[in-house]
Amino acid sequence: MSDQRSLHGRTIVITGASRGIGRAIALRAARDGANVVICAKTTTAHAKLPGTIQDAAEACEQAGGRALAVKTDLRFEEEVAAAVQAAVATFGGIDVLVNNASALGLTGTLETTTKMFDRMHGINARGSWLMTRECLPHLLQAANPHVLNIAPPLSMQARWFENHAAYTAAKFAMSMWVLGMSSEFADRGVAFNALWPKTTIATAAVRNLLGGEPMVEASREPEVMGDAAWAVVTRPARTCTGNFFTDEGVLREEGVTDFDRYAVKPGTPLCPDFFLD
Repeated sequence: MSDQRSLHGRTIVITGASRGIGRAIALRAARDGANVVICAKTTTAHAKLPGTIQDAAEACEQAGGRALAVKTDLRFEEEVAAAVQAAVATFGGIDVLVNNASALGLTGTLETTTKMFDRMHGINARGSWLMTRECLPHLLQAANPHVLNIAPPLSMQARWFENHAAYTAAKFAMSMWVLGMSSEFADRGVAFNALWPKTTIATAAVRNLLGGEPMVEASREPEVMGDAAWAVVTRPARTCTGNFFTDEGVLREEGVTDFDRYAVKPGTPLCPDFFLD
């Protein structure tokens, strides 16, 4: 990938950045010397969910960036506003927003509680919309502003809804923000794109909620999403907007051919991710 593109000195806000994909995106930006704003809820380590906002911030600084950890629950408007204000007060502006935080609940209609429904829609749909709205006044002043939602391409096939309609609706909302806002802000220079993994990614959700260690071994490391996200948000915003990318597709466009280096267990057949037809 081109070494002429860089996030050096740019400020990137990442939700859900204490672990997994969000942390990988943060670390990739930090290696460029970016200002990284870690927005997540975890301030105390959990046995099954390693990583806190402080840990992620320290790792970003060790990687060469500057970092700010802000405890942020996307369900609360005042916390979102405070996180954005802190980012601007600390670093002077915002160049990139990555809406990565997401709540997962793969349950059918009868098994989905109202609490889980509200959590998924509060974080995935409303939370990403709210964070975007709060960041936009600052993004509109940036030189190459990007919003990247970790969200899948829209597909109206019943199989993506039939067993977990509430989750799919909440996740597809993040995709619809890309579809709508990329058009809404096309003449104002803010890019809106979606990025989704082609394979499952070795995260706590895969290990604890989906397929356990066998699925982890059939997954790629989060770094594949970190590298792909970097490739998207360093492209010119005015000519790279309204896209539904996959990590592998982006990296192939960048000239990457060796994907074994991202595999948890090279040689193991990979498990495809949800929502890809």
